[in-house]
Amino acid sequence: MKHSVSADRLLLFSYFIVIIIVGTILLSLPAAWNGAGRLPFIDAFFTATSAVCVTGLITVDTAMYSSFGKGVILFLIQTGGLGIISFTTLYLAVPRKRISFRSIGFVKGYYLDTVEHKAEHIIRNIVLTTIALELIGSCIIFVGLRKQGDFSYPNALFHSVSAFCNAGFSLFSDGLEGFTANRWVSGGIMTLIVLGGLGFVVLQDLVLRLTGKRTRLHTHTKIVLTASCILIVGGAFGYFVFERNGTLEGYSGGTQIMAAFFQSITTRTAGFNTISQTDMSLSSKILTLPLMFTGGASGSIAGGVKVTTMFLVILSVFSSGEENAEVRFGKRKISRNDLSNASMFVIKAMLLLFTSIFALSMVEAGRGDGFLPIVFESFSAFGTVGLSLGLTPELTAAGKFIIMLTMFAGRVGLVSLAMNQPRKAIERQIQYPEGEVLIG
Repeated sequence: MKHSVSADRLLLFSYFIVIIIVGTILLSLPAAWNGAGRLPFIDAFFTATSAVCVTGLITVDTAMYSSFGKGVILFLIQTGGLGIISFTTLYLAVPRKRISFRSIGFVKGYYLDTVEHKAEHIIRNIVLTTIALELIGSCIIFVGLRKQGDFSYPNALFHSVSAFCNAGFSLFSDGLEGFTANRWVSGGIMTLIVLGGLGFVVLQDLVLRLTGKRTRLHTHTKIVLTASCILIVGGAFGYFVFERNGTLEGYSGGTQIMAAFFQSITTRTAGFNTISQTDMSLSSKILTLPLMFTGGASGSIAGGVKVTTMFLVILSVFSSGEENAEVRFGKRKISRNDLSNASMFVIKAMLLLFTSIFALSMVEAGRGDGFLPIVFESFSAFGTVGLSLGLTPELTAAGKFIIMLTMFAGRVGLVSLAMNQPRKAIERQIQYPEGEVLIG
């Protein structure tokens, strides 16, 4: 089993690395760039990494790429968005190849018990659902763009794919700040972000429940929906309170509420912005950090440590400290193994994030931007969010490379950490006495 998990991880890393390399080469071509001079290699490399890791952080204005370059970015976003789970199943499900029990187990880790015997059907549904939602979303966004004089459907399609894949790339130099009050654009983008961040298992579970093919929702689905609603509503309330007399001042009450919800939704790995991130209050910037770290649902396109993971950690923290105490959600008991895995996962993620912040602070020590922008950009990169306080384009080559590694760790490294090594029960011949350790 050890070899099989290592092989899965190798496939995971190889997939993303190959796509990034191909994307870098294509974006380095003169035909991909419309800006002055030639696009520096480090910026092509950074853009490809950000697109494949569906982050959205940029060192150069995406609008400066040619139609060919924008098409390459769109392709990188889509391939990165579908992610390794889709790639692995498609790769193993080609004609004359059989899906091994190992591979089914890997897929099942993301899709619970819904794919044990029909992995090919699941991956087909993933691809078809993605394309359908992106096309529907592009039509909604196109209506909004037309209202402001933009009659380019490719622009609408680009933003639809970027939104559903939680990428945050925009073809407008100021992001979506020109569409703060546009309900079609903002509403369409928000809906796509949420759908992409819920995960296909949740969407499938909801469809089966609504059509009467299933009598109840999975515990996973209930936790995702509960935690997502709490984060979205709670975050929107916070941003509304902190920004109504700041970046949201001058807008109508309805627009302020919509913009607050947009900011709350986009912070959980999407990266679009309808208000200036640099002009937000300190309270709003700090509120953004835990939302970026949490991200979306497990098995979804979103990044972060995932809402289910954080939900279990919080449940564990506030549960009874008794040794045999049960941790329950509704009428379901959460296994101690799941709680332990969630806690260890968050700790490992925090160590990776701290390493990124520390490394970035060392190489950018001479800058006068302060500590918060470094922390903010690191959180954004690690959570594959893409929101920025303006530091990323000004980074040194070393700083850009650290952010690229952080994006890769947030997108690929966290998935790799989630691929737990199955352990066989081993009869221990030696029993060690327990040692007592003071806690707190």
